[in-house]
Amino acid sequence: MQKDNTILVTGATGFLGSYLVRMLHRDGYKVRGLRRASSKMDLLDGIESQIEWAEADVTDVIALEEAMQGVDVVFHTAAMVSFHPKDLRRMMQVNVEGTANVVNLCLHLGIKKLVHVSSIASLGRSKEQTHLDENTKWTQDKGTTNYSLSKYQSEQEVWRGQAEGLSTAIVNPSIILGSGFWDIGSAKLFKQVFEGLKFWPPGRSGFVDVRDVARSMILLMEQPIENERYVLSAQDLFHRDLFNQIAALTGKKPPVIKVTPLLAEVAWRVEWLKEKLLGAEPIVTRESARSSLNNYTYGNEKSLKIPGFSYTPMEKTIAQTCEQLAEAAQEGFTARVLPI
Repeated sequence: MQKDNTILVTGATGFLGSYLVRMLHRDGYKVRGLRRASSKMDLLDGIESQIEWAEADVTDVIALEEAMQGVDVVFHTAAMVSFHPKDLRRMMQVNVEGTANVVNLCLHLGIKKLVHVSSIASLGRSKEQTHLDENTKWTQDKGTTNYSLSKYQSEQEVWRGQAEGLSTAIVNPSIILGSGFWDIGSAKLFKQVFEGLKFWPPGRSGFVDVRDVARSMILLMEQPIENERYVLSAQDLFHRDLFNQIAALTGKKPPVIKVTPLLAEVAWRVEWLKEKLLGAEPIVTRESARSSLNNYTYGNEKSLKIPGFSYTPMEKTIAQTCEQLAEAAQEGFTARVLPI
């Protein structure tokens, strides 16, 4: 890929998107960031003025087409994550219709390559199959979250584009860790433990450094790898172990109350009632409460075959994030970015 090629990053001001923009800019690429009018620019402080910006929503085809004019490569990171039923319609619009719009315009405009951010949520899973990788077949049952369904369907749009001649690569990150906005995403977990979280769910999942996800995407763009998907997961961790590490590194007390299946069911019902009666935003929903009990592991063997790629140890990622959290706490939890 030539350095003078124009690269569009959707979701450029978000958690993963901002790290990707920083890395591409550092490497000398011409970057165009896609943002909405309401997007916060905190995660790109220091380089914001050095990036070309286009204002559009991925659900707005006309504005999106204008933003993609003259672009050679697209990194599609824009997505919505929610486990609340009220967000279902908007989430499907952003994740599925938005991805379809990106794919269609890539085909229409002759984009050289699309690198799409999917999720481990789009992998099939069942009680009988708890170790998942790129070959796991999709299954859907009553435990499938709306978010999982949206990411699966969005990934199908990318495969459709590939079948129609678009060069693609897909990454399926596990839970992405790193500094960012402390009130959303995985960074919120760090803040909750820092502020005295009492409960720990018994589930387990995969985790990966946000910088590793961004770096793998750039490698997939630069190399003649196409029409492949890669699970990105550095390490499987029990949630309790993660919370205990955060607590130890920040000098806080670790959570002490185990979330049993019964407690999870009670919790989301209480939060549902509070929302109905008081209009309070629920701390947990039915989907998030039940998902916290899941116990899955993830195979990363294929990703380790990407030339030049390796994983940052989770201990390092967690330690660096905790250090920045402690610093940010002194300033009202201002946004932070891990060293690139």
